[in-house]
Amino acid sequence: MSNLLQPHSVADSERYLALARDVLDIEADAVRGLKARLGEAFLRAHRLMLDTKGRVVVTGMGKSGHIGRKIASTLASTGTPAFFMHPGEASHGDLGMITAADVVLAISYSGESDEIARILPLIKRRGAKVVAITGRAQSTLATEADVHLDAAVDKEACPLNLAPTASTTATLALGDALALALLDARGFGSDDFAMHHPAGALGRRLLVHVSDIMRKGAQLPKNAPGDALLPDAILMMSSKGIGMTCVVDADDRVLGIFTDGDLRRTLEKHENVRTVRVGDVMTRQPKTIAADRLAAEAAAMMQAGRIGGRLVVTTADNTLLGVVTFNDLLAAGVV
Repeated sequence: MSNLLQPHSVADSERYLALARDVLDIEADAVRGLKARLGEAFLRAHRLMLDTKGRVVVTGMGKSGHIGRKIASTLASTGTPAFFMHPGEASHGDLGMITAADVVLAISYSGESDEIARILPLIKRRGAKVVAITGRAQSTLATEADVHLDAAVDKEACPLNLAPTASTTATLALGDALALALLDARGFGSDDFAMHHPAGALGRRLLVHVSDIMRKGAQLPKNAPGDALLPDAILMMSSKGIGMTCVVDADDRVLGIFTDGDLRRTLEKHENVRTVRVGDVMTRQPKTIAADRLAAEAAAMMQAGRIGGRLVVTTADNTLLGVVTFNDLLAAGVV
């Protein structure tokens, strides 16, 4: 274990860093090289995937398969129904996953993968369209596909020019380009993305409503009516622990709020607060939000204005429903 912690020599450090920088340069050049080759073939592939009544079935062997799984996942999460099919398993029953309505995205840098070559005639017999991503325009897969996308690279980033590195990076980038062009064509927005990622941070921000996290019922601090004495309001603030209380009329309509800031200002002006009425020192017309609004909107309101990290939740006729605090938003993962 101690040997693993030994620092590199200066010469080794320089060599490894130079190699790593070369890898990044080669792979970046491979991706940039795709730009000049994007054209009619890309648009045909895009149209096939956009118009399909089925799914996009991604397939590939070895490293191309790993890249294919990522492309299928990206397509599915951005509005294009897709899944990955292992070409080796396809000959043992998984070919039944493919229907005539589907588009098959077949990935093979050589274009001669045996596993894909064996199932290609069967895919076409089913009536599914085939989009191929290869590095060889004259390969079997490229010539037999309905559309061929050229992902050729000048060289691999591997010093031996053997391990798929620049070619897999280029293929992945080309898959991302397809997925995001499809996203745009479908009008797929942030709300749609959140629906596909309900457990993620974006899903929490876009799917959580104020009503889901607001304090209500026994948690809700309120005093009525506005002529109540200040000690009652202070007691309510202390019992609920959010540094404020809502002041309402007999019908629960909001008259104002009394906050810890109002309390400090009142103490500065009055020697005896026991006889002060809360209605005389409260903050009138506080910022409010509707219960059906997104919690992200409540966060934006708090961040945009000096409102003490608390918002009153009301109906359209100003009836009190609850209170949402910045801490509530934090606990819900909205901010």
